[in-house]
Amino acid sequence: MANPTADWERVGDRFYRKVKLYDAVFDQDLELENYIIAGAPYGGAIALCRDEEKIHTYRGSQTAKTSIDVYSCSGKLIRRINWDKGSIRGLGWSEDEKLLIVTKDGSVRCYYDLQGDFTQFSLGNGAEEHGVTSCRFWSNGFVAMLSNNHLVAVSHYIEPRPKLLAIPPDGTIHSWSLIPPAYTLSRSVEVLLAVDKTIYVVDTSDAEDRILQDGPFKHVSVSPNGRFVTLYTEDGKVWVISSDFQKKLSEYDSKARTVPKDVQWCGNNSVVLAWEDEVHMVGPNGAALKYYYDGWVHLLADIDGVRLITNDVCEFLQKVPEDTEEVFKLGSTAPASVLLDAVDQLEKKSPKADDNIKLIRSSLDEAIDMCIRSAGHEYSSHWQKQLLKAASFGKSVLDLYNSDDFVNMCETLRVLNAVRDYRIGLSLSYDEYLRLTPGKLVQRLINRQEYLLAIRVSEYLRLPTDKIYVHWATQKVRTSTADEDAICAAVVSKLASKHGVSFDTIARAAYDEGRAHLATQLLNHEPRAGKQVPLLLSMEEDTLALDKAIESGDTDLIFFVLLHLKSKLPLASFFRLLSTRPLASALVESSAAANDAPLLKDLYYQDDRLLPSSNLLLSSALAQPTTSQKLDKLKLAAKTLADSKDPAALFHQRALADAQSLLRVQDALSRDLDAAYIGLSLNATLHTLIRTGYSKRALKIQSDFHLSEKSFAWIRLRALVAARNWGELEELSKARRSPIAWEPYFNAVLGAGNTKLAGVFVGKCTGLTAQERSEMWVKCGMVGKAGEELVKVKDLEGLERLMEKAGDRGVVLELERLIKTLRPKR
Repeated sequence: MANPTADWERVGDRFYRKVKLYDAVFDQDLELENYIIAGAPYGGAIALCRDEEKIHTYRGSQTAKTSIDVYSCSGKLIRRINWDKGSIRGLGWSEDEKLLIVTKDGSVRCYYDLQGDFTQFSLGNGAEEHGVTSCRFWSNGFVAMLSNNHLVAVSHYIEPRPKLLAIPPDGTIHSWSLIPPAYTLSRSVEVLLAVDKTIYVVDTSDAEDRILQDGPFKHVSVSPNGRFVTLYTEDGKVWVISSDFQKKLSEYDSKARTVPKDVQWCGNNSVVLAWEDEVHMVGPNGAALKYYYDGWVHLLADIDGVRLITNDVCEFLQKVPEDTEEVFKLGSTAPASVLLDAVDQLEKKSPKADDNIKLIRSSLDEAIDMCIRSAGHEYSSHWQKQLLKAASFGKSVLDLYNSDDFVNMCETLRVLNAVRDYRIGLSLSYDEYLRLTPGKLVQRLINRQEYLLAIRVSEYLRLPTDKIYVHWATQKVRTSTADEDAICAAVVSKLASKHGVSFDTIARAAYDEGRAHLATQLLNHEPRAGKQVPLLLSMEEDTLALDKAIESGDTDLIFFVLLHLKSKLPLASFFRLLSTRPLASALVESSAAANDAPLLKDLYYQDDRLLPSSNLLLSSALAQPTTSQKLDKLKLAAKTLADSKDPAALFHQRALADAQSLLRVQDALSRDLDAAYIGLSLNATLHTLIRTGYSKRALKIQSDFHLSEKSFAWIRLRALVAARNWGELEELSKARRSPIAWEPYFNAVLGAGNTKLAGVFVGKCTGLTAQERSEMWVKCGMVGKAGEELVKVKDLEGLERLMEKAGDRGVVLELERLIKTLRPKR
């Protein structure tokens, strides 16, 4: 196997390597010099579109049609997008592999899945009037330059809001670039404009002159970390300066008579210049390296290097990682290098292997870690295995070592080798893989419809697979030519046993393709009603949506459907829909009772529910401000029940008639007595009249409304006690009998604090025992009277107990006398 340092080149004090990723990339008939090329970050897809300013070889009417072709890095065609929407002025990619196409009139298309699906928006801000001339992209946004030199920035693609930057100065713009918001102090994009002999920095508020004198600058390029800027002067010199323009770091004279067609950064430590078939790489302190090609070469910059694309080959140029350099550098004595040599000696069964281990025993754990990291940076599976063997050998020597990093690296390399295969063409480096994350790598495989590999990678890395199956099913319902029943059966059989799969996404895709029946079939397999119902409503399957919501038992979901249907259907149709669904009808009724009385009235009328309709009118009557309006509503409530033979309805009719009579009486009382009676119940009306001294009026009302004597007696008692009308209560005590007996009078008067009057009612409580009457006298504080009650029944023990309660000397003597009368004489 070739030595890994064979393709290394020294530039200054550092090593760079050019790794061949793929060969025979493009057809030889493809004239790359006549195409605009843009590459997605992290080894992603490559987009090609014809450069309208260059002459093309005619190859038939079919090839004359304009299209944007999306390839993998290995040259596999992923998608051809036919284009007839105007002249293209910007072609670029976002960090998550969205393809951005900007036209001359300011229209922007964002292709988000490599399958031709897109969203579209317009730049505005005069773009349609003046026209777009060029664009520069960063990970999640871009800046467009108009023909009047104005700059329009878009900072994200989810809800794009194009914003006009500060007005740049007048003058010819020779080149321009940008610093992404993540690397500026203002956290907004900054644009570097090469105007005349200087550089202007333009942001949202200002255009600042950096006062340079050596322009014009034909190329401006910013490093991936935003800290350095490369300037290419008219006389062929390359400057590397800090992005704040305060420090010049290096200078290189290319001695070229022509301006390079492209200048890009190779990571953050070198600059690559490309002419038609020649590439210069300029390292720190002006050191340089030159490469020559047989055909046209394009540069695609990435975070840790640059891809070189020709018809024949795709190569990756990068600085040799420090760990790899330590391991493989000629004459290296690093522990990891010694450990790798020990494995080689072990395979040869040489005793030197043991000598090497003894030599690095004190730093063996460090050597193992470095071998593991170096394996990640290798593209050759042979050297990956050798380095991992070295790490494994070192682990076997140590008594204690945490193998998590080793296991993780083995998993990572297996995934990287799988996606780097030419049939997939994702040429990720290890650093790019870490930045991209496994989840986003799986998403890239899904977008390429590499479902089997995506599933295997997800299962291997213990990632969820549901979105892979959903994407597969979505594409199947969109593109399959089979009949809908067969498609549904195929999708369900594949996904029935998969956890977390959402059929609503698949059904929505089917509906968007005009396959409504298939969408309905698929939704029947969606277990979550909350996912089914919104799509059924958008499909205008209203009845089915309501039934599904009711089956779920989710009242919020049922309300959601009902509100949608109420706003959409005529009221009669809406009520007919409710008539066979009691739960939905009950929910509408409860909601309308709280918020929509007219709807509730219509619902009762539609269902011929007379009693609830009458009750609704009764509630409305209580809310009316005037007596006449209340009476009108009560009449309507009674009229509603006029034809009903239901016993409950007949009772309500009588109650409503009484309510009207009571309201008229209360209206008269309010006028005559200048007091508020309207709205009171019959009992409260009587109570108020008696309490305020109008007992005769109360008696008349009792007679008119046929109120029982017992009820009236209770009302009168409570009213008189509340008014402290002791005189009338005393008059009542002279009556022979009471409808409610006399104990309530005693309790009420005693509770009001009038013990003397309470005592009047004790003697009238003839239905009680002497002992009970005795207790009543005690409560009134009349212990002597209590004793007399007990003497009547000759209760000697009771008298003796009373002695304990007697506090007054006279009462004690009286009780002793009574006790003597009951004791037998000796």
